[in-house]
Amino acid sequence: MSAPLQTLILLTFSNVFMTFAWYAHLKDMSNKPWMVAALASWGIALFEYLLQVPANRIGYTAMSLPQLKIMQEVIALSVFMPFAVLYMKVELKWDFLWAALCLVGAVYFMFRSQP
Repeated sequence: MSAPLQTLILLTFSNVFMTFAWYAHLKDMSNKPWMVAALASWGIALFEYLLQVPANRIGYTAMSLPQLKIMQEVIALSVFMPFAVLYMKVELKWDFLWAALCLVGAVYFMFRSQP
């Protein structure tokens, strides 16, 4: 499996954990003290880092640092949007599409010339 594909897969799973660590407590633990939510989030974030660190190490063998960062941001928002709409029940808006198109532009500019 190619390094960019391995990176994509690992970062996608990493971002699922990250999204839940950062935002799920807003819905599931809103009645708990913030310290309880923070500890739960740190526990979830451990799994995020166990995937994110190897993903970046693998990706850096085939991509530049800016390319890795843009890939991570696109994946983060690709994971976040379904989470926000399906799990957190945020209303889907056209602005999400326009923001996604801006990310497509960012990807184009970062990947138009390989390192």
